[in-house]
Amino acid sequence: MGRFIVRRIIGMILVMFAVSILTFLIFQVIPNGDPAVRMAGKNSTPTQIAAIRDTWHFNDPIYEQYVYTMKQVFTGSLISYSDQTNVWQEIKKGLPRTFALGIGAAIIWMVLGVSLGLYSAVRSGGFSDRLLTVLALIGVSMPVFWVGALMSYYLGYKFGWFPNGGYTEIAQGGFGQWIYHLILPWTALAILFVGVYSRILRSNILDTINDDYVRTARAKGISERQVLIRHVLRNSLIPIITLWGLDFGLVIGGGAVLTESVFNLQGVGQYFAEAIGRLDVPPVLEVTILGAFFIVLLNTVVDIVYALLDPRIRLGS
Repeated sequence: MGRFIVRRIIGMILVMFAVSILTFLIFQVIPNGDPAVRMAGKNSTPTQIAAIRDTWHFNDPIYEQYVYTMKQVFTGSLISYSDQTNVWQEIKKGLPRTFALGIGAAIIWMVLGVSLGLYSAVRSGGFSDRLLTVLALIGVSMPVFWVGALMSYYLGYKFGWFPNGGYTEIAQGGFGQWIYHLILPWTALAILFVGVYSRILRSNILDTINDDYVRTARAKGISERQVLIRHVLRNSLIPIITLWGLDFGLVIGGGAVLTESVFNLQGVGQYFAEAIGRLDVPPVLEVTILGAFFIVLLNTVVDIVYALLDPRIRLGS
């Protein structure tokens, strides 16, 4: 197991290095034209362009530009061109909100997805299974921004059952108000994933419920409930855990942009979207790299958990 973990960590470092190079090339080299002109905007003056070129070392060799850019990113020294604020400080302000949204929604979609998938598999072919299938398809088909907008208007504005957007810190409004303000964003973000997870788990359970090891467990006199939970569900959850790691990483790494914008949570995703609207390169660059690194890191953790659940993974790697 130790060798497996070391190999995964080395692979993670190499992937992060490749991601940093690719992101740098996308922002600096691949598009035609002078990157300083693109960063300065349409109404820039030659003096502003020259200052940006000097600041970002665009006159230096490409490898020196890469080293300087990565140093700026990882030391938190990038400065926004639109309002001259420190990019990392702005990201730090939004991180708790993004993590609160992502973690809460991830717990909801994991718990509901597993519960509904297990129930649907047990009731396979029945009316409840068909009903859950229809609801899952409806949930998967609805865009998160549309669901969020409907929730915000009807449940927040029209009926007043929930806050119409915004975010309340725990230190300011208490734990109850914190949850109260996040119920709608959590639900809007989780609906899509609940349908996907329930359908995948149902399919996995039905594929494994008659395997040899399951029949052997039944032959030993183990109750059907224990067989389902300890044997069938445990093995069926392995791809679900992998998928959860990918989805959670994507949500934190930028997938919650629309949800944050609809509910005005002022998280990293909304900051990222506003920076794109302003054509403000430094925030977009830093959020892109840090988001990609988080996704790679989380996928490595999921691989290790995957190997702990299934020893065949680490033996075959």
